[in-house]
Amino acid sequence: MTKADIFRPLQNSISTYLTRPEHLSFIQKAFDFAFEKHDGQLRKSGEPYIIHPVQVACTLAEYQVDPSTIASGLLHDLLEDTDTKYDEVKMLFGEEVADIVEGLTKLHLLHYEGSKASEQVKNHQKMVLAMAKDIRVIFVKLSDRLNNMRTLSHLDSERQIRISRETLDIFAPIAHRLGMYRLKAELEDLAFKYLYPEEYSEIARQIKDKKGNREVDVKLMQKELEGLLKLEGFQLFSISGRIKNIYSVYRKMHIKDLEFEEINDLLALRIIVETISDCYRAIGIVHSKFVPVPGRFKDYIAMPKPNMYQSLHTTVVYHGKIYEIQIRTNQMDEIAEKGVAAHWAYKENQGQSRKNIEDIVSSKLRWYSELIKYTEESNSDEEILNIFTDDILNANVYVFTPNGDIIDLTAGATPLDFAFRIHTRVGEKTVGSIVNGKIVPLDYTLKTGDVIEIKTSQNAVGPNDNWLKIAKTSNARSKIKNFLNRQRRDYLIQRGREDLDKELQSRRITLTLTDKQCKDLFEPKGIRSIEDLYYEIGKNVLSPITAINTITGKDVVTEDMLIDQINKIPDAKRQGKLRTLHSDINVVVEGLTNPSVKLANCCTPVLGDDIVGFITKGTGIVVHRRICKNVETFDSERLIDVFWGHNTQKKYETQIKITVINRDNVLADIINATTSSKGKINQVSAQVNRSKEGIIKMKLEVGSVIELEHILTNIAKIKGIFSIERVA
Repeated sequence: MTKADIFRPLQNSISTYLTRPEHLSFIQKAFDFAFEKHDGQLRKSGEPYIIHPVQVACTLAEYQVDPSTIASGLLHDLLEDTDTKYDEVKMLFGEEVADIVEGLTKLHLLHYEGSKASEQVKNHQKMVLAMAKDIRVIFVKLSDRLNNMRTLSHLDSERQIRISRETLDIFAPIAHRLGMYRLKAELEDLAFKYLYPEEYSEIARQIKDKKGNREVDVKLMQKELEGLLKLEGFQLFSISGRIKNIYSVYRKMHIKDLEFEEINDLLALRIIVETISDCYRAIGIVHSKFVPVPGRFKDYIAMPKPNMYQSLHTTVVYHGKIYEIQIRTNQMDEIAEKGVAAHWAYKENQGQSRKNIEDIVSSKLRWYSELIKYTEESNSDEEILNIFTDDILNANVYVFTPNGDIIDLTAGATPLDFAFRIHTRVGEKTVGSIVNGKIVPLDYTLKTGDVIEIKTSQNAVGPNDNWLKIAKTSNARSKIKNFLNRQRRDYLIQRGREDLDKELQSRRITLTLTDKQCKDLFEPKGIRSIEDLYYEIGKNVLSPITAINTITGKDVVTEDMLIDQINKIPDAKRQGKLRTLHSDINVVVEGLTNPSVKLANCCTPVLGDDIVGFITKGTGIVVHRRICKNVETFDSERLIDVFWGHNTQKKYETQIKITVINRDNVLADIINATTSSKGKINQVSAQVNRSKEGIIKMKLEVGSVIELEHILTNIAKIKGIFSIERVA
């Protein structure tokens, strides 16, 4: 095969819409460069490698993309498979082409077929970020994947299965969200063939066996519809049979538990008319002649799908057989086949820039504009990928704002998910929801067609941990976690400020701190402001003693110094001759005269608990319960023996969680039982879980484990108590 023979298919494809010499020569130049660089390289099939990028470019040309995208298709493997560098591509073909090729190369650096799960995740993160940067990257990638799937037979079965699984899970859904039905259907069928060969063969056989009968039935209906439309004055229209791809038949059989013969829309026709008004006139004529199946009429013209798909769908009965009929205009049909690519089809007299294309896609696809927003707002690639795969690719519930805007959500989504999808601030200030004019709880499961109004209040407390159980989308859960983390940070900052002030007062030191001073002294610890300093102290990462010593220039007691001190203690002293009581928490530490000692916040030890000390980084000693899960993860060399003192007047705060039957006055009964047992309640909260059980959390002040057990015993006697436990 000569060089001219290899290029000819692409030449024929681009000549249908590109005529300017500068465009044709630009693409020819890209082909010549790729041909030279790939010279001598072969595909697994044994054919010259250059055939692959040419076929990718031919697929792109079917969508009439701009010359830069065609060139990118031809050059997409150069940076990975040849000695070509980014700067060389940029110099010869411009920055746009170089950026697209580089974006594609980053996706190839981690091969799906040979990678670990974590590497696959990184690969998909890069893909989503590259797509948000320039939609043409994913468009070339889809064309590349389609060609690879068409030639998958030359790989071993293990790689066939792995690549097909990724195609079905990631790339076919992306094509669907872009509205590219034709490409999506072929990807699905090819992947299905390798993943489920027996099911594929059986459905293909049944479709083939019934093909003759089906064609006869479709032609009879087609003739009937043509006569009917002509009789009503239609002049310019076309009617054709519609082929359902094999995988969609399998999905319908699998999801709805149907036999092949029970699939209704195998007999399907598409009517193409001139105008939108013709669409509605035609549907009226069809319904006047044939009996429509109740509940099967769908108007995607008035309410387009989020991928821009528009059409009227109806199902009718004719001579005892069921037919699905779609009615749309030519423009709608083109969009149904090509998706968003139909909107950026290259017009030589208008030109096109990367920004033009991005603006077009963002205006047509709400999810794409939101993806761009997510990538700009989030600092976590993992979070962006979760939102993309969980929320965007799996969205199949379409609901409405009171203004009629369509919002697509995943199955199981709640009004809370809807609120955060509208805006983060709306979600955080949500106090209630109204669906279809009726008040519903925030955990109500939304259905397609629901109209949702969110009630907000500026005085709303905001998200709590229970909201994480209600929210189903990654977007909402991420924003709730961010809110709770900010809330926790504020709490820890306040606690750190109080701890530092307390230490300053005890040492009679007056300090005026600035952000610059904190940054200069503590930047190695990641501290760049006063707030950061308070936060690290509040988290027990930095002790107030260490902080003050650093600020005043005194020696800092590090964890290594503490360990050295402990290791140097003579055996006699280890046996109890040197014990220091830390009266503020009633804990005795062996061998050290005045280290910083605190009770752990994670397990809240109480007098009588079996305890152990842990030497932390820069904080001193933190006392944990020995059964604390965190202790299992600690370096054993940093664990030391500590003991309770003899102060029985000291009080300790701990928290309990009570699960109860959600009945009237149960909280009052629990509070009465606690106070009558001489327990002091510092804080109480109550909520209902998804099982409609009551969850009550209480912070108590007690003098010892014995007092706590006495309180718990009395609470357990109350009617309807399921369980009681100490929690962090």
